[in-house]
Amino acid sequence: MQGRLVWLETWPLTMGLIRRLRVTHRAMERAMLGVSLRDQIRNEEIRRRTRVTDIAQRVAKLKWQLAARRTDRR
Repeated sequence: MQGRLVWLETWPLTMGLIRRLRVTHRAMERAMLGVSLRDQIRNEEIRRRTRVTDIAQRVAKLKWQLAARRTDRR
């Protein structure tokens, strides 16, 4: 999964981008479980079942790691 998020390291984290990432990520998690929106299962329950970390936290962590690597090179 890390390779797919590399392009996000250089994008500014706007609230709109974070919202779109979360919506898309939740849709993928629902697909993994075979659950639809009509089943009305809360996002917390889906997250607990898939054991996947929040995409916004993951992206923020990657951005900090990128910043640390860039400062170490100087």
